[in-house]
Amino acid sequence: MELLIFVIIAAVVALGLGVFVGRTLVAKANKTKELEIEEKAKLIIKEAEVSAESIKKDKILEAKEKFIKLKAEFEEDTTRKKNQIITNENKLKQKEQHLSKEFEKINRKENDLSELKEKLSTQLEVVNKKKIELDQFNEQKATILEKLSNLSAEEAREQLIESMKVEAESKASSMIKDIIEEAKLTATKQAKKIVLDTIQRTATEHAIENCVSIFNIESDDIKGKVIGREGRNIRALEAATGVEIIVDDTPEAIIISGFDPVRREIARLSLHRLVVDGRIHPARIEEIVAKTKKNIEDEIVEIGERTVIDLGIHGLHPELIKMVGRMRFRSSYGQNLLQHSREVANLCATMASELGLNPKQAKRAGLLHDIGKVWPEEAEKPHAILGMELAQKYKEHPVVCNAIGAHHDEIEMTHLISPIVQACDAVSGARPGARREVMESYIKRLKDLEALALNFDGVNKCYAIQAGRELRVMVDADKVADSKAGQLSFDISQKIEKDMQYPGQIKVTVIREMRAVAYAK
Repeated sequence: MELLIFVIIAAVVALGLGVFVGRTLVAKANKTKELEIEEKAKLIIKEAEVSAESIKKDKILEAKEKFIKLKAEFEEDTTRKKNQIITNENKLKQKEQHLSKEFEKINRKENDLSELKEKLSTQLEVVNKKKIELDQFNEQKATILEKLSNLSAEEAREQLIESMKVEAESKASSMIKDIIEEAKLTATKQAKKIVLDTIQRTATEHAIENCVSIFNIESDDIKGKVIGREGRNIRALEAATGVEIIVDDTPEAIIISGFDPVRREIARLSLHRLVVDGRIHPARIEEIVAKTKKNIEDEIVEIGERTVIDLGIHGLHPELIKMVGRMRFRSSYGQNLLQHSREVANLCATMASELGLNPKQAKRAGLLHDIGKVWPEEAEKPHAILGMELAQKYKEHPVVCNAIGAHHDEIEMTHLISPIVQACDAVSGARPGARREVMESYIKRLKDLEALALNFDGVNKCYAIQAGRELRVMVDADKVADSKAGQLSFDISQKIEKDMQYPGQIKVTVIREMRAVAYAK
């Protein structure tokens, strides 16, 4: 029993001791953990403080950079605005200075004008006084003369005029009688002899020009190439040259129709080059036509030079030589103008030699007498006056200028060569078959038709085709819009109806083309 009690007591003591030791160990362990936790917490706090410090520094740096950037932008904007303000102020100062100078000029001009008005007023008063004095003096003089002659001023004037008229008529009648008697004896016979001799020595054949050229081709297959797809080639050729190209059933031939010989020749040569080259398309057609026009211009100069050399005329101005060459492509009443002018020149030289005058001046005047007909610009003056002005412009002799201007009695004849040129012009045109009225009037109507359309704003080129039944108008794409093209064609048609006389009807076609060209290099 005691043992049991001892065991129980020992057990209780052991239990108490165990509980104490356990508590002690637990307390020690808890204390260790607390220390560890505290150290970790301190470490975490320290790391957090370091991280926060780093973030703080970064944010401060970022804020500083942003501030510096904003400050720089603000200073830049401020500087720009300040410079702009300074510039504006300078401009305003300049304008103010300019305005002040202009104001000073205006003031000076107003002062000068006022002074001039005062001077003019003073001078006008003096003139009026002098006029009054002169009128009084004339009245006094007329009164004195009337008292001395017992006649009024009007009666004295009529008596003087009547006496002078009777004396002049008497002298003139006697002189006219003597001149007529002398002229009857010699003039008619001598004039006929000179004219007939001149005509015989310079007789030439005449060829009436027409309005059609024939272009011969080797085969009819070429016609298809000339026409092109949907007629594009032939339309481009007609638009570039201003003539009508007729491709019909005529074997191995293409007809070129147009009243202007220059256009027909350009079209013929261009067509020849295109057929030989084989490359026939709108762009190539325009290129060839442009080159052909340049060649024709060179040919015109060559024809003029060859003509003046053949006639032995020297010292002619290059522009006049060019106009002489242009005569080759101009007709007058169906008569070729260059052929007519050459013939008149030879006739004038012959007549001048027969009459003992200067044949070189006469030949020069004869060649240039119709030079006004080939002036490229439209003029409201007669061709004789225009030719005289051109001759004066290019320093021709006054005798030659007078002969050109007077050959249609536009001005008074002041030299003996002038009536010779007039007579030779009539002789050249009066031969049977030399001229044809119908052709000239037809061509004039076509030219007037083209000139009428060219007077409208925005019109670049104008061509009368289909024997004057159609008018094709090329307009500037920058000046005339598509919406205005219809109105322009209507206006032209109304103008034609109002100002011109023509058979049938005339179709007005306005063509507008917009091109954009760029080069790849």
